[in-house]
Amino acid sequence: MEYRRLGASGLKVPVLSFGTGTFGGVGKLFSAWGDTDVAAARRLVDICIDAGVTMFDSADVYSAGAAESILGEAIKGRREQLLISTKATFRLGEGPNDVGSSRWHLTRTVEASLKRLGTDRIDLFQLHGFDALTPVEEVLSTLDDLVRAGKIRYVGCSNFSGWHLMKSLAVADRYGYPRYVAHQAYYSLIGRDYEWELMPLGLDQGVGAVVWSPLGWGRLTGKIQRGKPLPKDSRLHGSAEYGPPVGDDHLFRVLDAVEEIARETGKTVPQVAINWLLQRPTVATVVLGARNEEQLRQNLGAVGWNLSPEQVARLDAASEQTPPYPYWHQRGFGERNPPPV
Repeated sequence: MEYRRLGASGLKVPVLSFGTGTFGGVGKLFSAWGDTDVAAARRLVDICIDAGVTMFDSADVYSAGAAESILGEAIKGRREQLLISTKATFRLGEGPNDVGSSRWHLTRTVEASLKRLGTDRIDLFQLHGFDALTPVEEVLSTLDDLVRAGKIRYVGCSNFSGWHLMKSLAVADRYGYPRYVAHQAYYSLIGRDYEWELMPLGLDQGVGAVVWSPLGWGRLTGKIQRGKPLPKDSRLHGSAEYGPPVGDDHLFRVLDAVEEIARETGKTVPQVAINWLLQRPTVATVVLGARNEEQLRQNLGAVGWNLSPEQVARLDAASEQTPPYPYWHQRGFGERNPPPV
Protein backbone atom coordinates (compact mmCIF):
# COMPACT_ATOMS: atom_id res chain seq x y z
CA MET A 1 0.00 0.00 0.00
CA GLU A 2 1.34 3.40 -0.97
CA TYR A 3 1.33 6.12 1.70
CA ARG A 4 1.17 9.85 0.98
CA ARG A 5 1.50 12.99 3.06
CA LEU A 6 -1.83 14.47 4.04
CA GLY A 7 -1.58 17.92 2.54
CA ALA A 8 1.28 19.93 3.99
CA SER A 9 1.21 18.02 7.28
CA GLY A 10 3.71 15.45 8.48
CA LEU A 11 1.04 12.74 8.66
CA LYS A 12 1.19 9.93 6.11
CA VAL A 13 -2.02 8.18 5.13
CA PRO A 14 -2.70 5.17 2.90
CA VAL A 15 -3.92 6.05 -0.59
CA LEU A 16 -7.03 3.99 0.14
CA SER A 17 -9.11 4.52 3.28
CA PHE A 18 -12.22 2.70 4.42
CA GLY A 19 -15.47 4.59 4.92
CA THR A 20 -17.98 3.40 7.50
CA GLY A 21 -21.14 4.84 6.00
CA THR A 22 -22.37 1.26 5.49
CA PHE A 23 -22.14 0.51 9.22
CA GLY A 24 -25.43 0.45 11.12
CA GLY A 25 -28.10 1.01 8.47
CA VAL A 26 -30.16 3.47 10.56
CA GLY A 27 -32.50 5.76 8.63
CA LYS A 28 -33.54 6.01 4.99
CA LEU A 29 -30.22 7.20 3.58
CA PHE A 30 -27.91 4.89 5.50
CA SER A 31 -30.10 1.82 5.20
CA ALA A 32 -29.74 2.26 1.42
CA TRP A 33 -25.97 2.20 1.87
CA GLY A 34 -25.77 -0.93 4.03
CA ASP A 35 -26.42 -2.41 7.46
CA THR A 36 -23.06 -3.86 8.51
CA ASP A 37 -23.06 -5.10 12.11
CA VAL A 38 -20.13 -5.45 14.51
CA ALA A 39 -19.12 -8.97 13.45
CA ALA A 40 -19.12 -8.09 9.75
CA ALA A 41 -17.35 -4.80 10.44
CA ARG A 42 -14.62 -6.59 12.35
CA ARG A 43 -14.03 -8.84 9.33
CA LEU A 44 -13.84 -5.86 6.96
CA VAL A 45 -11.37 -4.16 9.28
CA ASP A 46 -9.26 -7.34 9.28
CA ILE A 47 -9.12 -7.34 5.48
CA CYS A 48 -8.27 -3.64 5.38
CA ILE A 49 -5.41 -3.89 7.85
CA ASP A 50 -3.99 -6.94 6.07
CA ALA A 51 -3.97 -4.92 2.83
CA GLY A 52 -2.38 -1.86 4.44
CA VAL A 53 -5.58 0.19 4.55
CA THR A 54 -5.09 1.64 8.01
CA MET A 55 -7.30 4.74 7.94
CA PHE A 56 -10.99 4.49 8.76
CA ASP A 57 -13.40 7.35 8.14
CA SER A 58 -16.70 7.96 9.89
CA ALA A 59 -19.03 10.79 11.00
CA ASP A 60 -21.31 11.41 13.94
CA VAL A 61 -24.39 11.48 11.67
CA TYR A 62 -23.69 8.13 10.01
CA SER A 63 -26.62 6.02 11.22
CA ALA A 64 -27.15 8.51 14.08
CA GLY A 65 -23.85 7.58 15.73
CA ALA A 66 -24.17 3.84 15.23
CA ALA A 67 -21.40 3.76 12.61
CA GLU A 68 -18.88 5.23 15.06
CA SER A 69 -19.99 2.79 17.77
CA ILE A 70 -19.64 -0.20 15.45
CA LEU A 71 -16.23 0.99 14.28
CA GLY A 72 -15.15 1.39 17.90
CA GLU A 73 -16.12 -2.21 18.65
CA ALA A 74 -14.49 -3.51 15.46
CA ILE A 75 -11.09 -1.97 16.23
CA LYS A 76 -10.84 -2.95 19.88
CA GLY A 77 -7.36 -4.17 20.74
CA ARG A 78 -5.70 -2.66 17.66
CA ARG A 79 -6.17 1.08 17.99
CA GLU A 80 -2.43 1.71 17.66
CA GLN A 81 -2.38 0.03 14.24
CA LEU A 82 -4.68 2.51 12.55
CA LEU A 83 -5.85 6.07 12.02
CA ILE A 84 -9.37 7.29 12.72
CA SER A 85 -11.00 10.21 10.96
CA THR A 86 -14.48 11.43 11.73
CA LYS A 87 -16.64 14.46 11.06
CA ALA A 88 -19.26 16.72 12.64
CA THR A 89 -21.36 19.80 11.86
CA PHE A 90 -24.62 18.36 10.53
CA ARG A 91 -27.63 18.24 12.82
CA LEU A 92 -27.55 15.45 15.40
CA GLY A 93 -30.30 16.14 17.91
CA GLU A 94 -33.39 18.30 18.23
CA GLY A 95 -31.94 21.17 20.25
CA PRO A 96 -31.20 24.61 18.78
CA ASN A 97 -27.45 24.09 19.29
CA ASP A 98 -27.27 20.47 18.08
CA VAL A 99 -25.95 21.58 14.69
CA GLY A 100 -23.14 23.64 13.24
CA SER A 101 -19.58 24.45 14.27
CA SER A 102 -20.11 26.51 17.40
CA ARG A 103 -17.84 25.98 20.40
CA TRP A 104 -20.84 24.47 22.20
CA HIS A 105 -21.58 21.93 19.49
CA LEU A 106 -18.04 20.97 18.46
CA THR A 107 -16.90 20.40 22.05
CA ARG A 108 -19.88 18.17 22.79
CA THR A 109 -19.73 16.24 19.53
CA VAL A 110 -16.02 15.47 19.84
CA GLU A 111 -16.55 14.13 23.36
CA ALA A 112 -19.48 12.00 22.13
CA SER A 113 -17.48 10.67 19.16
CA LEU A 114 -14.55 9.73 21.40
CA LYS A 115 -16.91 7.79 23.64
CA ARG A 116 -18.58 5.96 20.76
CA LEU A 117 -15.24 5.16 19.12
CA GLY A 118 -13.76 3.94 22.39
CA THR A 119 -10.61 6.01 22.01
CA ASP A 120 -8.89 8.98 23.61
CA ARG A 121 -8.09 10.87 20.39
CA ILE A 122 -9.22 11.39 16.81
CA ASP A 123 -6.38 11.43 14.30
CA LEU A 124 -8.20 13.60 11.74
CA PHE A 125 -11.27 15.62 12.72
CA GLN A 126 -13.12 17.28 9.85
CA LEU A 127 -15.96 19.78 9.74
CA HIS A 128 -18.62 18.01 7.68
CA GLY A 129 -19.78 21.29 6.13
CA PHE A 130 -19.36 25.04 6.44
CA ASP A 131 -21.30 26.90 9.15
CA ALA A 132 -21.96 30.43 7.91
CA LEU A 133 -23.57 31.46 11.23
CA THR A 134 -20.56 30.82 13.47
CA PRO A 135 -17.52 33.12 13.22
CA VAL A 136 -14.50 31.38 11.71
CA GLU A 137 -12.45 32.61 14.68
CA GLU A 138 -14.75 30.75 17.09
CA VAL A 139 -14.55 27.55 15.03
CA LEU A 140 -10.78 27.54 14.74
CA SER A 141 -10.11 28.57 18.34
CA THR A 142 -12.28 25.65 19.44
CA LEU A 143 -10.36 23.24 17.21
CA ASP A 144 -7.12 24.71 18.59
CA ASP A 145 -8.28 23.98 22.15
CA LEU A 146 -9.17 20.39 21.18
CA VAL A 147 -5.77 19.87 19.55
CA ARG A 148 -3.97 21.29 22.60
CA ALA A 149 -6.03 18.99 24.83
CA GLY A 150 -4.84 15.98 22.79
CA LYS A 151 -8.36 15.02 21.72
CA ILE A 152 -7.73 15.59 18.02
CA ARG A 153 -4.42 15.48 16.14
CA TYR A 154 -5.12 17.08 12.74
CA VAL A 155 -8.00 19.15 11.42
CA GLY A 156 -9.73 19.23 8.07
CA CYS A 157 -12.97 20.21 6.43
CA SER A 158 -15.47 18.74 4.01
CA ASN A 159 -17.77 20.13 1.33
CA PHE A 160 -16.40 23.68 1.65
CA SER A 161 -16.46 26.24 -1.13
CA GLY A 162 -13.14 27.72 -2.13
CA TRP A 163 -13.75 30.96 -0.23
CA HIS A 164 -14.86 29.05 2.88
CA LEU A 165 -11.57 27.16 2.90
CA MET A 166 -9.35 30.13 2.02
CA LYS A 167 -10.93 32.36 4.66
CA SER A 168 -10.41 29.64 7.26
CA LEU A 169 -6.76 29.22 6.30
CA ALA A 170 -6.20 32.97 6.47
CA VAL A 171 -7.70 33.18 9.97
CA ALA A 172 -5.62 30.18 11.07
CA ASP A 173 -2.46 31.88 9.84
CA ARG A 174 -3.38 35.18 11.49
CA TYR A 175 -3.92 33.74 14.95
CA GLY A 176 -1.69 30.68 14.87
CA TYR A 177 -4.56 28.19 14.91
CA PRO A 178 -4.24 24.74 13.28
CA ARG A 179 -4.60 24.84 9.49
CA TYR A 180 -6.89 22.51 7.62
CA VAL A 181 -4.62 19.91 6.02
CA ALA A 182 -7.42 17.89 4.43
CA HIS A 183 -10.55 18.61 2.43
CA GLN A 184 -12.93 15.66 2.19
CA ALA A 185 -14.54 16.37 -1.15
CA TYR A 186 -16.64 14.69 -3.80
CA TYR A 187 -14.52 13.85 -6.85
CA SER A 188 -15.04 11.21 -9.51
CA LEU A 189 -14.80 10.61 -13.23
CA ILE A 190 -18.42 11.77 -13.56
CA GLY A 191 -18.02 14.71 -11.17
CA ARG A 192 -14.85 16.75 -11.75
CA ASP A 193 -16.05 20.06 -10.27
CA TYR A 194 -13.35 19.70 -7.59
CA GLU A 195 -10.74 20.54 -10.21
CA TRP A 196 -12.10 24.01 -11.03
CA GLU A 197 -11.20 25.83 -7.80
CA LEU A 198 -10.59 23.46 -4.91
CA MET A 199 -7.74 21.57 -6.54
CA PRO A 200 -5.70 24.69 -7.40
CA LEU A 201 -6.37 25.96 -3.88
CA GLY A 202 -5.20 22.65 -2.41
CA LEU A 203 -2.00 22.76 -4.45
CA ASP A 204 -1.28 26.35 -3.45
CA GLN A 205 -2.12 25.98 0.24
CA GLY A 206 -1.08 22.40 1.00
CA VAL A 207 -4.54 20.90 1.53
CA GLY A 208 -4.85 17.24 0.58
CA ALA A 209 -7.99 15.75 -0.92
CA VAL A 210 -9.76 12.97 0.96
CA VAL A 211 -12.09 11.80 -1.79
CA TRP A 212 -15.61 10.68 -0.97
CA SER A 213 -17.86 8.72 -3.35
CA PRO A 214 -15.14 7.94 -5.91
CA LEU A 215 -17.64 5.79 -7.83
CA GLY A 216 -20.11 8.63 -8.33
CA TRP A 217 -22.71 7.54 -5.78
CA GLY A 218 -22.69 3.97 -7.08
CA ARG A 219 -22.86 4.85 -10.77
CA LEU A 220 -19.35 3.60 -11.62
CA THR A 221 -19.75 0.08 -10.26
CA GLY A 222 -19.96 -1.47 -13.72
CA LYS A 223 -23.49 -2.69 -13.04
CA ILE A 224 -25.44 0.16 -14.65
CA GLN A 225 -26.24 -0.29 -18.33
CA ARG A 226 -28.17 1.65 -20.95
CA GLY A 227 -31.84 0.85 -21.16
CA LYS A 228 -31.82 -1.53 -18.22
CA PRO A 229 -33.26 -1.04 -14.73
CA LEU A 230 -30.99 -0.38 -11.78
CA PRO A 231 -29.61 -3.51 -10.10
CA LYS A 232 -31.61 -4.49 -7.04
CA ASP A 233 -28.63 -3.89 -4.76
CA SER A 234 -27.79 -0.41 -6.13
CA ARG A 235 -27.39 2.28 -3.48
CA LEU A 236 -29.27 4.60 -5.85
CA HIS A 237 -32.53 2.99 -4.74
CA GLY A 238 -33.87 5.24 -2.01
CA SER A 239 -30.82 7.53 -1.92
CA ALA A 240 -30.33 9.03 -5.38
CA GLU A 241 -31.79 12.36 -4.25
CA TYR A 242 -29.03 12.72 -1.65
CA GLY A 243 -26.17 12.20 -4.08
CA PRO A 244 -24.44 14.25 -6.77
CA PRO A 245 -26.50 14.78 -9.93
CA VAL A 246 -25.34 13.50 -13.32
CA GLY A 247 -27.12 13.30 -16.66
CA ASP A 248 -27.46 10.00 -18.47
CA ASP A 249 -25.66 11.22 -21.59
CA HIS A 250 -22.59 12.23 -19.61
CA LEU A 251 -22.71 9.10 -17.45
CA PHE A 252 -22.78 6.68 -20.36
CA ARG A 253 -20.16 8.59 -22.34
CA VAL A 254 -17.81 8.14 -19.39
CA LEU A 255 -18.87 4.55 -18.79
CA ASP A 256 -18.12 3.65 -22.42
CA ALA A 257 -14.55 4.87 -22.01
CA VAL A 258 -14.07 3.23 -18.61
CA GLU A 259 -15.43 -0.11 -19.80
CA GLU A 260 -13.16 -0.06 -22.86
CA ILE A 261 -10.10 0.56 -20.69
CA ALA A 262 -11.23 -2.07 -18.20
CA ARG A 263 -11.21 -4.62 -21.01
CA GLU A 264 -7.74 -3.48 -22.12
CA THR A 265 -6.25 -3.70 -18.64
CA GLY A 266 -8.12 -6.74 -17.34
CA LYS A 267 -9.36 -4.62 -14.44
CA THR A 268 -12.90 -3.85 -13.27
CA VAL A 269 -14.77 -0.61 -13.87
CA PRO A 270 -14.42 0.48 -10.20
CA GLN A 271 -10.70 -0.30 -10.23
CA VAL A 272 -10.15 1.85 -13.31
CA ALA A 273 -12.22 4.72 -11.87
CA ILE A 274 -10.32 4.68 -8.58
CA ASN A 275 -6.90 4.32 -10.21
CA TRP A 276 -7.63 7.41 -12.33
CA LEU A 277 -8.33 9.38 -9.15
CA LEU A 278 -5.08 8.26 -7.55
CA GLN A 279 -3.15 9.91 -10.37
CA ARG A 280 -4.75 13.34 -9.84
CA PRO A 281 -2.98 16.24 -8.07
CA THR A 282 -3.70 16.84 -4.36
CA VAL A 283 -5.37 13.42 -3.86
CA ALA A 284 -4.02 11.99 -0.62
CA THR A 285 -6.49 9.16 -0.06
CA VAL A 286 -9.66 7.78 -1.64
CA VAL A 287 -12.36 6.63 0.77
CA LEU A 288 -13.81 3.25 -0.19
CA GLY A 289 -17.15 1.96 0.96
CA ALA A 290 -18.14 -1.69 0.89
CA ARG A 291 -21.13 -3.67 2.08
CA ASN A 292 -19.30 -6.98 2.02
CA GLU A 293 -15.94 -8.67 1.58
CA GLU A 294 -16.36 -9.15 -2.17
CA GLN A 295 -16.85 -5.42 -2.80
CA LEU A 296 -13.96 -4.52 -0.53
CA ARG A 297 -11.50 -6.97 -2.10
CA GLN A 298 -12.46 -5.80 -5.59
CA ASN A 299 -11.88 -2.15 -4.72
CA LEU A 300 -8.53 -2.95 -3.11
CA GLY A 301 -7.42 -4.07 -6.56
CA ALA A 302 -7.32 -0.42 -7.64
CA VAL A 303 -3.74 -0.09 -6.34
CA GLY A 304 -0.45 -1.75 -7.30
CA TRP A 305 -0.69 -0.74 -10.97
CA ASN A 306 -1.27 2.41 -13.02
CA LEU A 307 -3.23 3.41 -16.07
CA SER A 308 -1.00 4.48 -18.95
CA PRO A 309 -0.76 8.20 -19.79
CA GLU A 310 -2.69 7.49 -22.99
CA GLN A 311 -5.49 5.77 -21.07
CA VAL A 312 -5.64 8.64 -18.58
CA ALA A 313 -5.92 11.07 -21.46
CA ARG A 314 -8.84 9.13 -22.94
CA LEU A 315 -10.66 9.16 -19.61
CA ASP A 316 -9.95 12.86 -19.24
CA ALA A 317 -11.46 13.55 -22.65
CA ALA A 318 -14.55 11.41 -22.07
CA SER A 319 -15.29 12.99 -18.68
CA GLU A 320 -14.51 16.60 -19.61
CA GLN A 321 -17.27 19.19 -19.14
CA THR A 322 -17.26 22.93 -19.70
CA PRO A 323 -16.80 24.60 -16.31
CA PRO A 324 -18.86 27.61 -15.19
CA TYR A 325 -17.61 31.18 -15.27
CA PRO A 326 -14.96 32.36 -14.43
CA TYR A 327 -13.19 29.03 -14.92
CA TRP A 328 -13.92 28.67 -18.64
CA HIS A 329 -12.64 32.20 -19.14
CA GLN A 330 -9.44 31.55 -17.17
CA ARG A 331 -8.68 28.52 -19.33
CA GLY A 332 -8.15 30.86 -22.27
CA PHE A 333 -5.08 32.35 -20.57
CA GLY A 334 -2.99 29.31 -19.76
CA GLU A 335 0.28 31.22 -20.22
CA ARG A 336 -0.23 32.99 -16.89
CA ASN A 337 -2.92 30.75 -15.37
CA PRO A 338 -1.88 27.13 -16.07
CA PRO A 339 -4.28 24.34 -15.14
CA PRO A 340 -3.35 22.08 -12.20
CA VAL A 341 -3.61 18.91 -14.33
